Amino acid sequence: MTPEPASPNTDRQVSTLNAEKLEGQLDHLEQSLEDLRHQVQRLQRLASVGTIATMLAHEFNNLLTPILSYSKFAQSSGDPDLLKTALDKCHKNAQRMATMCSKVLGIAVTDQLGPAMTRIRPLLVDAVACLGRDLSKDNIQLTIDAAEDLKVRIHAGSLQQVLFNLVLNARQAMLDRPGRLTLSAAMIESGLLQITVSDTGRGIRPENLDRIFEPFFSTKEYESQQDRRGLGLGLHICKQLVEEQQGQITVRSTPGQGTTFTLTLPADQA
Repeated sequence: MTPEPASPNTDRQVSTLNAEKLEGQLDHLEQSLEDLRHQVQRLQRLASVGTIATMLAHEFNNLLTPILSYSKFAQSSGDPDLLKTALDKCHKNAQRMATMCSKVLGIAVTDQLGPAMTRIRPLLVDAVACLGRDLSKDNIQLTIDAAEDLKVRIHAGSLQQVLFNLVLNARQAMLDRPGRLTLSAAMIESGLLQITVSDTGRGIRPENLDRIFEPFFSTKEYESQQDRRGLGLGLHICKQLVEEQQGQITVRSTPGQGTTFTLTLPADQA
């Protein structure tokens, strides 16, 4: 007995169901990829914190040593003036340690807020403070050029993460030589905010310039010092975060002379 051919209506219904099923699967896959991308960004924050753990340990040791010494002195001293001096020294160093921890924790915590009016100069200052280290100890001169009243509507948490990664890379590029780190910010034409992070480090070879924003590409993979190694995700995440704000990140570099990263972001001034 010959089976009856399927009606055109049945074929259309099957095709529609298959199309809807495929569309649902694609939507689920797209959401999964988006969730994964945010997880990678979160992990990069934590990786950045891990990178500076050695520096923090060194700085904490430098601050704890006088705290312990002054505490011991305060316990044995009967002179009220000397006791007050010892306690002031302990308090000052403890405050510095608390500030360092606060800055680093700010990098580790995911920013849940959207764009908001933000002063830019403090973001530049905090990007350096998050290192938890006085750059002059590495023979690096620091210059921050941004007006105190420069205030724009921007996603502060994302920008802070980008700036920190760029500052961290700049320091690493100058560890074996005296150098200069310059951070600047200003409004340019068409209401755009432009931020530059420049160093006088080793620079990037021309053949690597087109690849530095690729995931898992790193020019530091063979470095022997722990605080110089990288996973190759920092700049890739920076590019993602900047582009999420409809911005652009570019780089120019000369081997042996240094590197400059430029962020161009749309921003509304207060």
